[in-house]
Amino acid sequence: MSTLKEKTVKGVIWSSIDRFSTQGIQFVFSILIARLLLPSDYGVVAMLSIFMAVSQTFIDSGFGTALIRKIDRTETDFSTVFYFNIIVGFFFYAILWLVSPYIAAFYNIPLLEDVTRVIALSFVFSSFSGIQGAKLAIDIDFKTNAKISLTVTLLTGFAGLWMAYRGYGVWALAIQQVFSSFLRTVLLWAFVRWMPKLVFSWRSFREMFSFGSRLLASALLNTIYNNVYTLIIGKVFSSSALGLYSRASSLAQYPSSNITNVLQGVTFPVLSAIQNEPERLANAYKRFLRLAAFIVFPLMTGLAAVADPLIRIVLTDKWEGAIYLLQIVCFSMMWYPVHAINLNLLQVKGRSDFFLKLEIIKKIQGVIILCVTVPMGIVAMCYGSVVSSLISLIYNAYYTQKLIGYGYIAQMKDLLHILVHALIMSIGVWCIVQLFDSLWLQLVIGILAGMIYYIAGAYILHFEEYSEMIALIRRKRQN
Repeated sequence: MSTLKEKTVKGVIWSSIDRFSTQGIQFVFSILIARLLLPSDYGVVAMLSIFMAVSQTFIDSGFGTALIRKIDRTETDFSTVFYFNIIVGFFFYAILWLVSPYIAAFYNIPLLEDVTRVIALSFVFSSFSGIQGAKLAIDIDFKTNAKISLTVTLLTGFAGLWMAYRGYGVWALAIQQVFSSFLRTVLLWAFVRWMPKLVFSWRSFREMFSFGSRLLASALLNTIYNNVYTLIIGKVFSSSALGLYSRASSLAQYPSSNITNVLQGVTFPVLSAIQNEPERLANAYKRFLRLAAFIVFPLMTGLAAVADPLIRIVLTDKWEGAIYLLQIVCFSMMWYPVHAINLNLLQVKGRSDFFLKLEIIKKIQGVIILCVTVPMGIVAMCYGSVVSSLISLIYNAYYTQKLIGYGYIAQMKDLLHILVHALIMSIGVWCIVQLFDSLWLQLVIGILAGMIYYIAGAYILHFEEYSEMIALIRRKRQN
């Protein structure tokens, strides 16, 4: 097996451990904390999401991606990006400090002024560790990243849980977020032995900015659009309504975004290494796309089927307003890996111009749908997000067709058998759930029935994706 394949397999394994051990632990802590706090507490923090996300996007500015992609990167490149990140981190902390009273006034919640100023500290801390994170990605060293993430998740989880138990309310969430950023930065410096040089190259800056600036613009559009729902819900409705939506969205994103991030984080440096081998690149891309769908589709449709007992058991009845929202959002998030991997290809090929064009088109479409659905309520907004996601698939696949000849029709043909299998599974699970009165029986039997049907069906029907997963697992055991 080639070195590239070995790195890919190890990268997938350790990245999976990173995402699912740490995210799994984080998920458990979030559930425990949610049982102690109110939806309105989560709503208050969610109101800041758009401001925090935009600031964090500027701190990276697409330079991390530019560094990973650049083959002839130098120490001067690393140092230049390092100092730039720090300057931007402090700049946005100052901005948020100054505008925090206006944010509080916008939502008519005075507490937001202090909460904003505290949470914004996370930008200062994270700006010091961007290069260390990029170096781990370049080396496909997800083992070290997994160790760091696991440590951070455990310590910050206990801190947040203790504060929630002691009655600190929204501050439990705020301090937990800042502590996580600080601790991760400390550990990245401890594990990644790199020191910046006292140099800042404008030539290096301009070279990476020519690539990263388009990614920055695309990321800004994407970030603003993804968080505009929380902005509108928080302003038009209430902090409790936003808390319910935020929790539903978070639960839906957990399996979809984590699995996609595992594959995306590994595939980007791997595909970048073979960017000048068209046939090999196309074949690898197709396999990654089918594998992602094979894993994510059943998880999302299955989650929608057991949403009722899951939320009532895990979060208690005070969160029941999130059940229907979760079921809808699942059918939007199930397409997330298809979107992400299509866009990943554009970055691999260095076509950040295509990337930006796509984001502009999709966001205009999304805003139109949002404006139509807002007057109808939160449920209509969630349905609108599903429609927007489905339409965006066509846009994202357009340039994939131009670059490697693998467009929308071909992708949907390759994924159709997986989609149908997952939908039949979810319908069966939902029917089984209705047979029992006990919430625990609904949840446990529903999950087991879904797993047995999906895995057995994939085996009997000889799904190629199933065989690839088994081969991947066996290869890891042999190593």
